[in-house]
Amino acid sequence: MAADSIGPLPSVRRLAQRENLRDSVANALRAAVISGELKPGEVYSAPTLGARFGVSATPVREAMLDLVREGLVISLRNKGFRVTDVSDEDLDNLAALRQLIEPPTIRDVVPTIPAKDYPRLRRLAEDIVVAAQAGDLIAYIEADRVFHVTLLAYSGNQKLVDVVSDLRSQTRLLGLTPLVESGRLVTSAAEHHELLDLVEAGDAEGAEQLMRRHIGHVRGLWARNSTTE
Repeated sequence: MAADSIGPLPSVRRLAQRENLRDSVANALRAAVISGELKPGEVYSAPTLGARFGVSATPVREAMLDLVREGLVISLRNKGFRVTDVSDEDLDNLAALRQLIEPPTIRDVVPTIPAKDYPRLRRLAEDIVVAAQAGDLIAYIEADRVFHVTLLAYSGNQKLVDVVSDLRSQTRLLGLTPLVESGRLVTSAAEHHELLDLVEAGDAEGAEQLMRRHIGHVRGLWARNSTTE
C-alpha cells in the first residue's frame, strides 16, 4: 500500500546542522522507521519523502539504500521502498541483547567520564526532553541515539558501540505516539537526566539498574499497543 500522504517531517533541517546531508537524512529516516512514523508494510517513494523532508530525492534515495542494507526497508523496483516489519519475538531478542551489553557497560564507564564532560552530556539529555515536549518523535529517537552512543563510547570499544547502534536500529517503538498524546513521553525522557545524576554522583550500580529499567521500556512502555510500564 502506498503511503505518500504522510505529513511533514521537519527534523532533518535541525539534524543537518551537525551532520552531512546524507547522514542526517538517513538518521531521520531511520528514526521515522523506529518510531512508526514510516509504517511497516507501506511503500514510500524517494521523491515524496524528499518533498516531506525539504530535500531532493537523491539524498533520500541514497539514504534509503543504507536502510536497505540494514534491513529496515526493502527496495521495490519502480515503486519505492517498503518498510519491513519485525516480529514480537525478534523485538524480545533485540531487547535481551541490549540488556546483556548496555547496563554493564554503563556501570563500567561511570568512573571514566570526566567532570568536564558533564555539561555536554546534560545538553544531549535535554535535547531528548525538548523533542519529547515538542512531540517530535524523529528528533526524539535521534537525540536518544546520540545520547546513548556517546555514553557507550567512553568504553573505548567502537565495536560495542556499533553493535548497540545496530540493535537500536532494528528496534520498533510504535507505542511512542500514545505516550506523546498522554504527555507521558516527557516523563520518560527525564530518565536521561536521572541517569546523569547517578553518573555525576559516581553511583555505577545505580546507573546500571536505571539502564536496565530504561531498556525494559523498549518492550513495555514504548512497545506497540502498550499501556503499562
